[in-house]
Amino acid sequence: MNKAAFLDRDGVINKKAPGEGYITRAEELELLPGVADAIVLLNRSGFLVIVVTNQRGIARGLYSQADLAQIHGKMKNELAAAGARLDAVYFCPHDREPPCPCRKPAPGMLLAAAAEHHIDLPNSWMIGDSESDREAGTRAGCRTVTISDQSLPVEDAFQDLRAESLLAAAKKIVSLAETLPSS
Repeated sequence: MNKAAFLDRDGVINKKAPGEGYITRAEELELLPGVADAIVLLNRSGFLVIVVTNQRGIARGLYSQADLAQIHGKMKNELAAAGARLDAVYFCPHDREPPCPCRKPAPGMLLAAAAEHHIDLPNSWMIGDSESDREAGTRAGCRTVTISDQSLPVEDAFQDLRAESLLAAAKKIVSLAETLPSS
């Protein structure tokens, strides 16, 4: 069985669009500092790195699945140029209503990835910046890391870890993986 680091995209891998906006074109995607280094660290530590991202803008008609493929192509290419490997990218194109099993906080994307990539969920991590990311990870049986400003009060007592960036999260996860026995 493989262990995985499931990564939310916006706010974890790349800068979020301003306000409630969406990244609608590849040119708008800007990787956050340290992201490639974090993914390389996870790759070298034996984690599959899998992106799981809600993409409601497709359902709202703001961009197409072809546009999303170009955005994800740019993301993968920039990461690969820095030596970082994404093992898979899963996305939910649906709106909030009606509920679907793949839209976070539902665990559908994580469960699908686990089945397809033979992932041991209890030894895997969901890294995100929202309550829906944490809930999806918890519902799938993963450990969770919330990316947030460390100076803010802890809002979610159920997260396993908190970090200020993906790189800080990756360092914590790798350190724990080296010291804790597998379940």
